[in-house]
Parts: sequence; structure tokens; C-alpha cells
Amino acid sequence: MKEQKIADGIVYIGVNDRTIDLFESQYVVPNGVSYNSYCILDEKIAIMDTVDYRMSGEWLINLDAVLQGKVPDYLIISHLEPDHAGTIAEFVAQYPQVTLVGNAKTFAMLPNFFDLKDQPKLTVAEGDTLSLGAHTLQFFMAPMVHWPEVMVEYEQKEKILFSADGFGKFGALDTEEPWEEEARRYYYNIVGKYGAPVQTLLKKAAKLDIAKICPLHGKILTENLGYYLEKYNLWSTYQPEEHGILIAHASIHGNTAKAAELLADLLLREGETVAVVDLARDDMAEAVANAFQYDRMVLAAASYDGGLFPPMEEFLLHLKAKAFQNRTVALIENGSWAPCAKKCMTNLLNEMKKITVLEQAVTIRSTVKPETESQLQALAEAIRKA
Repeated sequence: MKEQKIADGIVYIGVNDRTIDLFESQYVVPNGVSYNSYCILDEKIAIMDTVDYRMSGEWLINLDAVLQGKVPDYLIISHLEPDHAGTIAEFVAQYPQVTLVGNAKTFAMLPNFFDLKDQPKLTVAEGDTLSLGAHTLQFFMAPMVHWPEVMVEYEQKEKILFSADGFGKFGALDTEEPWEEEARRYYYNIVGKYGAPVQTLLKKAAKLDIAKICPLHGKILTENLGYYLEKYNLWSTYQPEEHGILIAHASIHGNTAKAAELLADLLLREGETVAVVDLARDDMAEAVANAFQYDRMVLAAASYDGGLFPPMEEFLLHLKAKAFQNRTVALIENGSWAPCAKKCMTNLLNEMKKITVLEQAVTIRSTVKPETESQLQALAEAIRKA
């Protein structure tokens, strides 16, 4: 590990995981993911979280290199999810005298993962502080961002917020890519359901003088923090980032996809920002993030077995689970003898909050015909006025 100094006495000891194919066994991570962990070296030594068990060997090497024979006093447990807490047992076996620091919910849940009933524990609550010497940690509870036991820590001397899963992103730390794309995909698919708890945490953070943000995934944020805070405020209030249109299609034989592409061309000619996703083939997590990114959406789907083609149904169920709201939606359905996709999509959208479904819609009978193109032109106009 190339030592990464965060601040005076604070060192990064996390690891990159490029061997993982699916994060949480469902999200593709082509550039891997980082498991971030930190060490505060002071009169008392605090380790800020561990890492996923799959990378425990590398993490323990990093830890040993930083400690140089010293013995840690505390292990701060911000979040018990296995990608962060998976190496606790190995750590305790190596440093049996260490005190585990968590909140009441942390220690209520800890036995679900580890038998550490005899380990020294320090239970902290909202606003409590822990002096390490020159450095002092202050604890703030962040329940349901995105588990009930989550807490964050503010180091008062260096003004660092250790933000748990907040402000995290997919991608190993040595990946060169814009923060927004993978942070957005991470936020909406991992944390997105819990907008209200995120807002509560942001209000707590607003009262702190923050110089750096150290998340448990992704890069350490050191500059222009207002930009990242504003993104999180926008995302957690379910407001669109851009005036644009996502066209999401689920096509069996390509005819519904053709209609979606024709509509996209019409809208692009009028100067609209348009993104098109194929729900049968493209990354579902990216499609979900795109839906939240834009203020309008078009759903184009085939009817299937008297219902809705499954990729579209899956997409809408994902949106519902992530509290999709505050958007305008237009519909295109296809059916050779009994089109029913529009009804099915409408029923699912009606289960979400503050969704406006345009009355203007398009029904395709198998293939795109001249009259279909006229309907698509009318639909494009209705979307532009929405």
C-alpha cells in the first residue's frame, strides 16, 4: 500500500477490490469498489472501520504497516454491513484488548455477525465525544442511512467527517472517472429509499465546519464540498438534476425499441436532452439512476402473457422500492392482439408518489406504421410541453 495521509495523524488504510463482480450480489461494478478504512494515530489509536472479509489479508497488512508495532485502543464501528465490518473478528483476534466503539443499536446487532460478548465495548450516543489526545471524535447517529445502526464521526481537530456510506461511490480509488456517475448510481440503488434520514444527517452536517469527507466507499472529498453536499440535498429530496428525458424500453422482437428510438430522434431534433436505455440488456442500476436524474420519462413496453414484459415490470418495481417520485411519465405500449402494457404500467406508477402520467399515449399493433409515427410526433409534443 502506498501510504495516504489524510491529515496530521490520520492515515488511509483501506483496500481496492477489483475481484468483485457484483456489489451486494446485484450491482455490476466494472471498476471494482473500494473498502475505506482509516487509522488515527494519537495518544490513543483508533481504527475507523474494517473491510470486507474477502480483502481482509491486504487490509491487515496495511494496518500493520501503519501501526509499526503499536497496539490500537479503539475500533470505531460506523456500520455493521459485512463490506465494512467483515474483518472485525480477525482484527479482534489480533488485538484482543481493543475496545469496540458503537451505539446501542450497533451492539444489539453485533451478535448477528460475531460472538464478541466478552470484548470491551464503549457505547456512544448522539453528540458524545471520545478524546484520543490531540484528536477528538464526536459521534452523530445516522439511522437508516442506510441501516438502523449507522453513525458518523466528526474529528474536531482536522474537521473531518467520517461519513459511513454517505457520499460513497462505486469504483476502486485508482479509477479515473467523474464522481457523479458512479456516486449517483450508488446513492439511488443503495441509499435512495431513505431520503428523509439523509436529510436529517445533512442538517446535522450543516452545523459542522467540515474540511474533508471520508466515506466508506470511493474517493476522499477534499475540495468544493458544497458541490457534493448540494448533490446529496438534491438526491435526498427526490428532485431531478436535469431538464431531460429518459426513454426506457422493454422490447421483445425490436418493434417497441424502434418506436422508442424514433421518439428519441424526434425529441433530440427539438433540442431536448435524451437518454435511452434497453431494459432487457442495459444495467438496471444505471437505468434507475437515470430515471432519478431527469425530470421526465417515457416507458415503452410490450404486452406479455396478459401482463407486462418482465424487464419493464422489474424496472418499475425497482423505482417503487427506491421511492421514485416528482416526475412526469409518458407511455408507449405494444400488443399484437390485446395490448395491456399501458394499463399495467399505469397501475404500477399509481403506487408511487407524485407521478404525473400524461393522457397522451401511443399504442402499437405489432410494428411501427405511418400512423404510429404520427402518434409519436404528438407524444413528443406533449412531453416537451410537460
